[in-house]
Amino acid sequence: MKIHEYQAKELFAKYKVPVPRGDIASTVEKARSVAEWLGSDKIVVKAQVHAGGRGAAGGVKIVGDPDAAAEVARNLLGKELVTYQTGGTAKKIRTVLVEEGIQIDREFYVSMITDRAAAMNAIMVSREGGMEIEKDAVDHPDRILIEHIHPVTGLMPFQQRKLAAVLGLTGNAAKSAMQIFANIVRLYTELDASLVEINPLVLTREGFLTALDGKINFDENALYRHEELMVLKDPYAMDPGEKIAEAFGLNYIRLDGTVGCMVNGAGLAMATMDIIKHYGGNPANFLDIGGSADADRVAKGFEIIVSDPNVKAIMINIFGGIVRCDRVARGIIDALNTVDVHIPVVVRLKGTNWEEAEKLLNESPLDFIVAHTLSEAAQKAVEAAETAGGAV
Repeated sequence: MKIHEYQAKELFAKYKVPVPRGDIASTVEKARSVAEWLGSDKIVVKAQVHAGGRGAAGGVKIVGDPDAAAEVARNLLGKELVTYQTGGTAKKIRTVLVEEGIQIDREFYVSMITDRAAAMNAIMVSREGGMEIEKDAVDHPDRILIEHIHPVTGLMPFQQRKLAAVLGLTGNAAKSAMQIFANIVRLYTELDASLVEINPLVLTREGFLTALDGKINFDENALYRHEELMVLKDPYAMDPGEKIAEAFGLNYIRLDGTVGCMVNGAGLAMATMDIIKHYGGNPANFLDIGGSADADRVAKGFEIIVSDPNVKAIMINIFGGIVRCDRVARGIIDALNTVDVHIPVVVRLKGTNWEEAEKLLNESPLDFIVAHTLSEAAQKAVEAAETAGGAV
């Protein structure tokens, strides 16, 4: 689950990570009021959307007085923003963050992630913060220090000192950095985050460290432990298909391909996406409809998949273990009688009663493409998407 910058900064402040003074505004007058309250001759107005690269896309403006802040808010609120991280999709701006400007001396990068290869959390820092961090990470990986955090000992003092030294900090700035590192680790672990990022963490001309921008993502599988975080979810930022999936307990992630996938079981879903790629296609989604695969769940699966205009063909790959394939086949037929699907549907059912299932599908008046093997199903789905105009 992603949250907005202003929400991340609220959590930073709670965990004693310094942030600039500011407040959000969803109206022009509120933006003016916040700017007046700040009383600064340098005011920053920032569009709040779930994407990086807002500054380069015109979503961040620096002004000198409340009237100018109000004008920027007028130009941003209700408009759509496209950045290099939105994948060409426009994000509507419903809120702006109005905060005091900071006199910057130096910019750094700090983040927390889980390193699955090492089976430990890790904190990363770089002396090169700001908008070019992604490029710098590729061109100069030696400029990034990664410290793994042992689950028993936690972040050790010597690691904190090492991280501060890499940033070139000394004296009180180094002590402040060490405390920020410890607080980020605590936030990450206590709230079951999957990403905590400060880019940039700035050293002001007065010698103080401040989180100028922030990003926090949470592990959705752990949200049941954090009901207080659920209120941070932005319903407008959710994909329409993800909204439906969440309401019906389905596991769905939209991707950028043209072959829609409907599968029972997460492992089989991953294998299905892999084999679509193997045959030259691109999966449009991850969709695990679960073990029952009844008509209602299948119908919702179709509804979710066809909500993506990029989908040119659908591949259904169901293994009938506990659930019988003939019941799944009837569920598919019933679902397609209720959901309007105008793209090719490739079906591969294996397991209990699969022969009866294929007979039901072949005798149905609906136009299925029935496949016997996983390879055949993937090939037919990719070919159908290409024929229908899908780029692969």
